Amino acid sequence: MTISQLEDDAIEFVRAYVSKPPFTVYGQGNELLAVAQAMLDRTQIVSQRSRLYLVAGEVTAILSAAAFDLGSLTAATSFARSAAMYGQVIEHGPLQAYAHGTLALLAYWDRRPSDAVRLIVTAKTFTGLGDTGQRRLGAIEARAYGHLGDAANARRAALDALEFDSGSRDELHDDVGGEFSFSRRRTLMSNGTTHLLLGDGPSAEEATGQAIALMASRPGGKPALLPQEHTDLAQAQTDLARARILAGEFDGAAEAIAPVFDLPREWRVAGVTDRLRGLRQDLTRVAVPGPPTAKAELAEHIDDYVAVGAHSQLGSTLALGS
Repeated sequence: MTISQLEDDAIEFVRAYVSKPPFTVYGQGNELLAVAQAMLDRTQIVSQRSRLYLVAGEVTAILSAAAFDLGSLTAATSFARSAAMYGQVIEHGPLQAYAHGTLALLAYWDRRPSDAVRLIVTAKTFTGLGDTGQRRLGAIEARAYGHLGDAANARRAALDALEFDSGSRDELHDDVGGEFSFSRRRTLMSNGTTHLLLGDGPSAEEATGQAIALMASRPGGKPALLPQEHTDLAQAQTDLARARILAGEFDGAAEAIAPVFDLPREWRVAGVTDRLRGLRQDLTRVAVPGPPTAKAELAEHIDDYVAVGAHSQLGSTLALGS
């Protein structure tokens, strides 16, 4: 296999993440990584090694995302660190920034929000980032501050993340794209979660509502979402339900969450199941008006739904329901 072919395969792999279940991606990614590592052992030509390090970095970055979706914080962190290392070897700013952003995300999922903020500060020092990469870091920064309970900095970072629209691009987040891309819709989704962390239901409902509207906006008015976009939609719908619970609107929450239960098992990633368990806890912790029987049935439905799914395929190490 030539290096050029491997580079093409890596780009196809990154872009296919939106259409293939995470467990399938995880297997394919490990195969590609093994090939890249084997080829590194066969050449000492600097230019060839640089290209192979970039491939290995791209693949391990996506493997980190897949491992996270499959519920393994340990594996996700290991792959993200490898991606950061490959980026450091070839001094590739966008790859290093992406990997450090992922490590920050994993840190707040591991209940280490202070480490997450520190990692984001480091991520923002790398050069060569376009608007997309900056937008992603801003959204992760906002979530980190949200987990810290720092409302002022969380809101500031959430707003800033929506302001990157200069037209600046970089070769990873934009030219390769795929899972490296980070649209305004994903930014709004993340901001909605940040507002929930701050207990700001109205702002959470506004942000998630905008994200859902963008996902429903397709030519001819017909939704044509890719499979992974359905998981994004499910996360936004669950956040919307949680925002309505905060407002004391059980019926509105039940309406928002209903489509989530149609998501197939292989796409029930950790981000979906964690949000659902959070909603399950909301039903017991918040004084929500509504028929006790209906609330109990919804809670039971959530329990059954999250019992199986993609989030458990690697052996979950995530603190679900936090």
